[in-house]
Amino acid sequence: MTMKALVLAGGTGTRLRPFSHSLAKQLIPVANRPVLFYGLEALAATGVQEVGIVVGERGEQIREAVGDGSAFGLRITCIPQERPAGLAHCVLIAEDFLGEDDFVLYLGDNVFLPGIRELTDAYAAVRPDAMITVQKVADPAEYGVAVNGPDGRVRRLVEKSREPVGDLAVAGAYVFSPAVHRAVRAIRPSARGELEITDALQWMVDRGLRVQAHRHEGYWKDAGRVADLLDCNRALLGALEPRIAGAVDARSRVGGPVVVEAGARIVRSRLTGPLIVGAGAVVRDSVVGPHTAIGAGCLVDGSGVADSVLLDGARLSGVRGLRHSLVGRDARLSSAPGPHRLVVGDDGRVVIGT
Repeated sequence: MTMKALVLAGGTGTRLRPFSHSLAKQLIPVANRPVLFYGLEALAATGVQEVGIVVGERGEQIREAVGDGSAFGLRITCIPQERPAGLAHCVLIAEDFLGEDDFVLYLGDNVFLPGIRELTDAYAAVRPDAMITVQKVADPAEYGVAVNGPDGRVRRLVEKSREPVGDLAVAGAYVFSPAVHRAVRAIRPSARGELEITDALQWMVDRGLRVQAHRHEGYWKDAGRVADLLDCNRALLGALEPRIAGAVDARSRVGGPVVVEAGARIVRSRLTGPLIVGAGAVVRDSVVGPHTAIGAGCLVDGSGVADSVLLDGARLSGVRGLRHSLVGRDARLSSAPGPHRLVVGDDGRVVIGT
C-alpha cells in the first residue's frame, strides 16, 4: 500500500509567545530536539517515504531545519500556505502532492510515544475511508471529541463542547483515503473563517463513508503551550539512554540517566537525571535536577534548575530554585542584591517567587 504523509507546520503559535515571535513553534526544542523531528521520525517508522510539509510565515526556518528529508529517511516537499486557514484547507492545497494515495495527516507540534505505527497498521488492516486517533482525556471540553459506535466507527464529532458527550479526544494524527478530497472541497468555512478537518470528517460520516477511530494507548501531547511542552520534555527525557561525551570533572556527581553532549563541561556540579546537557554548554557550581534540557552553548553558573528547558545560548548566573520554566534562546537570567529588575518582552510571562 502506497502511503504519503502531510505534516502541518504553518500555524503561528500564539499560545507559545513570545518564543514563537522569532521561531516556528514546531522547531521549539523538547529534550534538545525540535518537536517536529519526533513526528518525522514517527512517520518514517511507519514506512512512509514521501512527506509534504505545509509551511507558513516561518517556512524558511522549517526548510532549513529539515532539508530534503534524507536525514530522516524521507523525501520532503514544502507546500506554502499564505495564511492559516484550517487543517482541511491544508489538505485542499496539497491535493496535487497527495494525488490518489492514502496519506497520514500529522500535526507537526504533536508528540506520540512510542509513535503511530499502530495507527497505520490498523488502517491497512481494515482500509476505511478515514481513521482518526483518539485518546481518553480527563478534560474533554478542551478538545474535539469523537462519539463512536461499539465497533469503533465514528458516529459524530463534537468540537470543544461544554456539555460532555464523551471522553475520547481527537488527537493530531489521521489516515485518509482519497475520499477526503471530496469532503474538503464540499465544506464551507466555520465561524472562525477556517476549513475545519472535523467538518470534513463529519461530512464523510453523514454520507455513509466509513470513518473509524483508533485508540492510542501510549503518550500523546499537543505541545502548543508552555505547560504541555514541558510535559513533552519530561516524557521524552524519560526515554534517554545515558551517555557522557563531554567532560565531567572529578568534583561533580552524576546520577540517573544523564546525557552530556560532546564539548559540554560539567564543573563542581551535581546532575540528577533524566536530563540532557547540549553540545558546548557549561554547568559550573550548580545543581541541575531531573527533567531538564540544557541547550547547546548554554551557561549554568552558580544556579539551581529542574524540570525546565533552556534553549540554545541561554545563561543562568546565581539563579537558585528555577523550576517549571522555559528560557528562550540567548536569554540572560542573573541574581543581584536589591529589588527585582526585569526586561520582559511582548507576550512574556514571569512568576517571581517570594
